Amino acid sequence: MHQLDAMRIFVRVTETGSFTQAADSLGLPRASVSNAIKQLEAKLGTRLLHRTTRRVQLTQDGQACLERCMDLLADMEEWETMFAARDEALTGRLRIDLPATLARTTVIPQLPGFLAQHPALRVELSSTDRRVDLVREGFDCVLRVGAIADSTLIARPLGHMRQINVASPAYLERYGVPHTLDDLRKHQLIHYTTTLGTRPVGWEYFDGERYTQWPMEGVLTVNNADAYQAACLAGLGLIQAPESGAREHLAIGALQEVLPEHQAEPLAVTLLYANRRHLPRRVHAFMNWLTDLLTPRLTHL
Repeated sequence: MHQLDAMRIFVRVTETGSFTQAADSLGLPRASVSNAIKQLEAKLGTRLLHRTTRRVQLTQDGQACLERCMDLLADMEEWETMFAARDEALTGRLRIDLPATLARTTVIPQLPGFLAQHPALRVELSSTDRRVDLVREGFDCVLRVGAIADSTLIARPLGHMRQINVASPAYLERYGVPHTLDDLRKHQLIHYTTTLGTRPVGWEYFDGERYTQWPMEGVLTVNNADAYQAACLAGLGLIQAPESGAREHLAIGALQEVLPEHQAEPLAVTLLYANRRHLPRRVHAFMNWLTDLLTPRLTHL
């Protein structure tokens, strides 16, 4: 096996923490992955990984080797394209993760134009409200809406999504239109949480100094943005959600805005990618396209 291929396999094993997951993501037999690591260790004369029944961990020499391998592989990819014309066709696989609603309403409808410009690209698009592990799951970049917790990734802030308060006409006919926070005592809030079983927050609003929560009752808790909006359309309660996702329903009267003076904090929209010195041109191209697509639709605080 070529040393560069062995290096790529080694990096993938460290990213996934598993020989099996690395083999699956690379489309190789597990034995080939194991043999590549053994050959690399034999070539270097040192153990790179501690193998356990549950996962693999880097040795001290393995950590030094990993950093060097990532630099060499990035340099090789840059070298292979350094004399290519900037309009040369982009090739390869692009694996991205987007929030479900944003993917459905904004990105996917415009994606044919991007792919028409780069027909040799192959896109793997994950669309979920789950916070994927960018490195371990092999994503080139992810788009996050809300607070960013992982400081090991490089962040490109794009702007903010304004949030509004909405309910269905049927719900408002049944419970009345709230005009003050105190009116919310008579209303139901559809709760949203990324992990079912955790305690949902209440109605978020700015109290003049900071954003805080007004406790509210609710008969339904969901962990998916599309289910959140569907429950609101079904008349199960009030929601606080990005204006962009509710706009089409507001336009036809399926949803109505309420309490505009008590909105939740705008949500930060951020592109995240791994800390690599050189990113492939296809990743740069997609991130620039996505930035140009989303920035005019976002607010800038």
